[in-house]
Amino acid sequence: MAEQTLFLAWHGARENRQWFPISRLDADSTASTYRFRYTGGAKRAQKEAGFSPRLEFPELNRDYRSQELFPLFQNRIMSPSRPDFKSYLKALGLEGDVNPIEILSVNGGERVTDRYEVFPLPARQPDGSYLFRFFLHGWRYANSAAQERLGKLEPGEDLRIALELNNPVTGQEVQIQTADYHMIGWAPHYLVDDFANAMADGPGKYAARVVRLNPQPIPSKQRLLVELRCHWDQHQPMSGSDYQPLVA
Repeated sequence: MAEQTLFLAWHGARENRQWFPISRLDADSTASTYRFRYTGGAKRAQKEAGFSPRLEFPELNRDYRSQELFPLFQNRIMSPSRPDFKSYLKALGLEGDVNPIEILSVNGGERVTDRYEVFPLPARQPDGSYLFRFFLHGWRYANSAAQERLGKLEPGEDLRIALELNNPVTGQEVQIQTADYHMIGWAPHYLVDDFANAMADGPGKYAARVVRLNPQPIPSKQRLLVELRCHWDQHQPMSGSDYQPLVA
């Protein structure tokens, strides 16, 4: 796939944990062209949580282009020259000749030095579904029995998903559960709105499974790789105003 799209999300400070998709990166890997634009979420983040444009992208209403991947994204990928790079790809469920956008689509691009997360715009599959892959969030907050069950999960094992309506921190979240009802963590917050649409269409419209369980010393944020598949008759994921570029 030559053209790929990533979104960059930002969350407020500890006292304001609201989550906003603030920009879009469109990449053409065959032509080596990259395009960065802020989205409607950036303006909402400014108004509601004090977001400020990044120094390298100072103007909200500007179209930034480059023939190289912007450092903001490049710095969120392990260097291929590292001796453990193949192990790194394996932990992400990737192999072979993959490009930086494919890596960022799975690893989330999180760093301890900032408040950003990267995630992909899903492509429609031949069967009409949309496929999301992500690492389980918050599993360390699950109870001891759930953590023990998580450690016994096998690749391909089915998982249950549920919409949590009263999360004390964020309000709504998508819970991930084992088939025997252990609540083991959460999906990334960017899935909440679209998943709510999938649930409205009925339980047969979505399914989740284990892709990979990573042992130590893999970072804890990359413990469990999950695949979620959703079918929508009419809904287009990530199509709301927060995701729309501020410049055409």
